[in-house]
Amino acid sequence: MALEKDLCALVDYAARAGLVDWSDRLWAYNAALEAVGVAGPGPDASWVLAENVNKNASAGVDAGAPLDLEATLSRLAEASVEAGRAEDTASGRDRAAMRMMGVLTPRPSQVAARFDELCREQDPRAATSWFYRLCCDAGYVRRAAIARNIAWNTPTHWGDLQITINLSKPEKDPRDIAAAGQARDAGERYPACQLCIENEGYPGRGAAAAGGAHPARQNLRIVPVKLDGERYGLQYSPYAYFNEHCIVMSAHHRPMHIDRASLACLFDFVDLLPHYFIGSNADLPIVGGSILSHDHFQGGDHEFPVMRAKVTERFSLGGFPDVEACVLQWPLSVLRLRSGRREDLLEACVHVIDAWHDWSDEAAGVRAHSADGTPHNTVTPVIRRVDEAGHVGGELYEAYLALRCNITSEEHPLGVFHPHAQWHHIKKENIGLIEVMGLAILPPRLVDELAAVRAHLLADDLDALESDPLCASHAPWAREVAAAHPELSEENAQTILRDETGQVFGHVLEDAGVFKWNDDGRAALDRFLATL
Repeated sequence: MALEKDLCALVDYAARAGLVDWSDRLWAYNAALEAVGVAGPGPDASWVLAENVNKNASAGVDAGAPLDLEATLSRLAEASVEAGRAEDTASGRDRAAMRMMGVLTPRPSQVAARFDELCREQDPRAATSWFYRLCCDAGYVRRAAIARNIAWNTPTHWGDLQITINLSKPEKDPRDIAAAGQARDAGERYPACQLCIENEGYPGRGAAAAGGAHPARQNLRIVPVKLDGERYGLQYSPYAYFNEHCIVMSAHHRPMHIDRASLACLFDFVDLLPHYFIGSNADLPIVGGSILSHDHFQGGDHEFPVMRAKVTERFSLGGFPDVEACVLQWPLSVLRLRSGRREDLLEACVHVIDAWHDWSDEAAGVRAHSADGTPHNTVTPVIRRVDEAGHVGGELYEAYLALRCNITSEEHPLGVFHPHAQWHHIKKENIGLIEVMGLAILPPRLVDELAAVRAHLLADDLDALESDPLCASHAPWAREVAAAHPELSEENAQTILRDETGQVFGHVLEDAGVFKWNDDGRAALDRFLATL
């Protein structure tokens, strides 16, 4: 039967990936059967008694045996719907799939013990490589979905910017949207948000449930880490934007904050995993991330464009002679501090951030506080360890401090230092940590919209740009692209449009920069640096 075949294939996949032991296959089959919501059929005796052909398997070894995990889970989830065990919606099917993977994923204590063992006996890179592969094999990191993202690099005045159109996150099912309108107010929600450590193993709930929709997390595994004396959790992002994209969240559901304590956590993290960078979204609306309600960081094994930016100016921090400080040639206002002395660099970062919190410069449009005391200045900090040549994992500590200000105006109600309206056809959302560093996360709507722009440009039908609802918002920009590229053809149209989209992202980052790259902006920056 098809169900038996899929269950056997799924369990064999889990055994080869090291998620379950080969001797546990029959137990795993029955556990997955129960997760589907049926009591049969059973596996063939030859499968039950099969010998392990890969006795030296460990997590990730031979996990690439021919199995389309996404398709297999989709069929099993459909069987769960037919059995009445799963809700007949996209989120219901996803919860069914994650329920099945949850029974095939090692327990959290086993995962944490193995991670610590690898850190001790090999090195931190071996531990993160193993943990990341396990999260992929367990289906928590959605490899197939991530592979659908579109990515390219665009050369700009600021260096090569990294551009992605995010296609990995699933679209909402209309039935889930309708059910959300009927959801009951549950008061206090559990878990409080999607970043809480209480998500580990959570079964999820549908849109009509009390408290509203919440994704299934049965196959989520979190490694406990201690930062600045407190418990945090290390997990990987299910829809990663770069290599080994991890999230490090406080065990306490509390708001984001940028201060000495949060910076100490960042330094502790790179001491624990020196091959990773770690950073924090800003802690204020407009210039912060999408989740300000939970104290968390993001990191991973990736080099961003800002890390290759040129130095344009060096300055001294009077009280910190062992800290090298410079201004980077970058569209946002980014200061880079570097030292081999961790505590000196930590204190220097605190000094800069405290000064920036209270800095106002009306000529530059910077206002530290409103009349009622509401703060407007903060930073987006990123920490990593490098050697003298700039390679990751060395003895030097390196801090990137992007100065941010979230004031608004009548002309720019979404934020003065936020993407301006002329670029909203490409990017309207907040500029968070990842984009500050030069990696664009652009909305999926652009796939169809840019395809429509391309078609009209190739047809030399510019008047149709405004009348086509798919690309009306792009019309003024598309006309400029056409005028700038008379050589546009079927062969080069996609490359030209992607490069021009990347240029827009560069302008978006320029809008987010507090001190502009003109004489007035440089003078204003120097006024701030003189206070340090």
